[in-house]
Amino acid sequence: QVQIVESGGGLVHPGGSLRLSCAASGSSFSIYAMGWYRQAPGKPRELVASINDADNTNYRDSVNGRFTISRDHDNNTVYLQMNNLKPEDTAVYYCFVDSVYNYWGQGTQVTVSS
Repeated sequence: QVQIVESGGGLVHPGGSLRLSCAASGSSFSIYAMGWYRQAPGKPRELVASINDADNTNYRDSVNGRFTISRDHDNNTVYLQMNNLKPEDTAVYYCFVDSVYNYWGQGTQVTVSS
């Protein structure tokens, strides 16, 4: 049994910051990559950022320079520091874990509004 626990969403004003966390636990297994997708109502799910087992990172162009993804390998936890948030960042953010199987977090709402 693998449990994915995602947290850190909330309501912030434009220019504010949030830090998302996602922890995978419950089993011993190899993790190839972790990261986040996001989905706004009526729009397709899109990749936000990812980090692999070599700590190589990938960012969507619209968040590059504002978001930073990092990973704690010992605790199988990934973080997404989101700075200078914009209204267009509003979405449900879903953590993913790429392993032999793919796992998804329950989603956390990020709302950026004045």
